[in-house]
Amino acid sequence: MYKRILIPTDGSDASNRAIGAGMQLAKSLHAEVVALTVIPNYHILSLAADQLEHTPGEFESEGRLLAQRRLQQVSQSADEAGVPCSCEIVTSDHPYEAIVDTARERDCDLINMASHGHRGVKGLLLGSETQKVLTHSAIPVLVHR
Repeated sequence: MYKRILIPTDGSDASNRAIGAGMQLAKSLHAEVVALTVIPNYHILSLAADQLEHTPGEFESEGRLLAQRRLQQVSQSADEAGVPCSCEIVTSDHPYEAIVDTARERDCDLINMASHGHRGVKGLLLGSETQKVLTHSAIPVLVHR
């Protein structure tokens, strides 16, 4: 059925639960996993304190270290489940685009991801990356809450 499953993570508890469920699914289907995390671009003019405190090089270096820690968790989960796994780090200000593009580029036939459950005004103001993936992906999306 599904042979290659993209599992994006932002390191949140919801993502970690989706990783566990995705690994169980991949194992049962004898599928491989592509793990993805997205780090933001550095912006010289930013209101984000973490970008104001660092040079572009420091910001990227710290972002990559965080991304590698996130992906290490996915890789460890894959090893424990006996599931083949490769990892991707993408830099983008639009995680949903990175998720959809990576799934397409890596020939994934399913995206397995978390929803943080923001609804109403909070969901509208924060924006839902999951909702954007659902809207823009031609690839099936399995959402975990």
